[in-house]
Amino acid sequence: MLYDAIVIGGGVTGCAIVRELIRYSLRVALLESEVEVGFGTSKANSGIIHGGHHSSPDTLKGKLEWEGNQMWDPLCDELGFGFKRIGELTVALEDDQLPTLEKLQKQGQEKGVTGLEMWDSDRIKTEEPHISSEAIAALHAPTTGVVNPYEACFSLIENAVLNGLDLFTNCPVTGLRETADSTWAIDTPRGEFNTCFVINAAGLYADAIAEFAGVRNFTIKPRKGEEYLLDKRLVGLVKRVIFPCPTPVSKGILVIPTYDGTLMVGPTAEMVDDKTDLTTTQEGGQKVFSSVTRTVPGISPRDCIAEFAGLRAVAEGEDFIIGTTGKKGFINVAGIQSPGLTAAPAIATMVADILREEGLSLDPKDNFIPSVPKPVHFASLSTEEQIKLVEKNPSYGRIICRCELITEGEIIDAIRRGARTLDGIKFRTRAGMGRCQGGFCTGRCMELISQECNLSMTEVTKRGGETWVIREPVH
Repeated sequence: MLYDAIVIGGGVTGCAIVRELIRYSLRVALLESEVEVGFGTSKANSGIIHGGHHSSPDTLKGKLEWEGNQMWDPLCDELGFGFKRIGELTVALEDDQLPTLEKLQKQGQEKGVTGLEMWDSDRIKTEEPHISSEAIAALHAPTTGVVNPYEACFSLIENAVLNGLDLFTNCPVTGLRETADSTWAIDTPRGEFNTCFVINAAGLYADAIAEFAGVRNFTIKPRKGEEYLLDKRLVGLVKRVIFPCPTPVSKGILVIPTYDGTLMVGPTAEMVDDKTDLTTTQEGGQKVFSSVTRTVPGISPRDCIAEFAGLRAVAEGEDFIIGTTGKKGFINVAGIQSPGLTAAPAIATMVADILREEGLSLDPKDNFIPSVPKPVHFASLSTEEQIKLVEKNPSYGRIICRCELITEGEIIDAIRRGARTLDGIKFRTRAGMGRCQGGFCTGRCMELISQECNLSMTEVTKRGGETWVIREPVH
């Protein structure tokens, strides 16, 4: 098959792009090297939809940050993933930080960001009593939201597949070349793919894909961010995302009330050489907790129940690289670091506009289905609703994850929607995300994957590849 467009990379940007393109009468495919979409940078993301004022309006980041921010409400309404606007405070602890707050406020106002307001220490104490008494001022942005980024990826891709997308996971790109008829051939272990347009949304490896195409004029360097998830006892300690005053390379180390309510702290911002280095470190943990306890003293390292690291794809100049190249039909969507999650829906429409300008006919589908069935969240149902559901389907009456009260029915539904790994179940349902971190539910989740996918227990992995949980004995 000759595709109209193939997107390389199944992070939130690639998923948003294919979901936008599949609105039109196009043949579209997505190639992802991991076993599931969203398993790269997107799953190790802070999950913040930025308020729109953090990036300069003179940058592509700044333009797309605010545009993207405004697109998350309708996207959530259609696809049903977890998203809510909880607002943020950028906090000044010293007088010399006040000009930074003023600059951020002015920057946001230039872009049309609504609701930006400077708070004094009394207002901070009233609204967020657990913020440090040393806080002298804060910039409030009500437009900031939180989202489960991996859940957004799954919903975007599920809807795209429903509307005709061809999805190929476990499908790394090993080569790329122009053909005699001015199309592109993409080499993978799963065979050759042919397309008129290639959209390079390969994240950390976007420079390598551009190299295959012969148009590499940038280098992607990884910036590691360590994040730490805290125990549920701290739910409600702060109601908003808490930022320190930012630096030129980082928005700082944050306190984040996640969509599900638990607090997360981080990230660090350390340039590394290895694009596979997802280790957390003692030094990183010390840096995170020493920083966040300055703004929210009630947080302690003893409350940490899980830690992880993500790598941001940083290009020279720190801005996004989106556009055509010297080769017809090859489009870069590279260097998509923070606020890339926020900007993803706007990036998708920008890519569609570029394809239109490059001559691809974008005729809207008459039969486009904008939504997907929302998964059941058993714990949030009323008692009456739970009873009715269990009478209809007894699997919803069997609790698998005690910490998060996740049922067998929810896990089976997640598997039937595409989960093939323990992480796939965890990110779709939260089974394994609680206090015991899967200590009680892992075995049962593995059994359900084995039964539903016709796999042996030794074939079930944590996140694909060689991340086996149990192995056959060696004789």
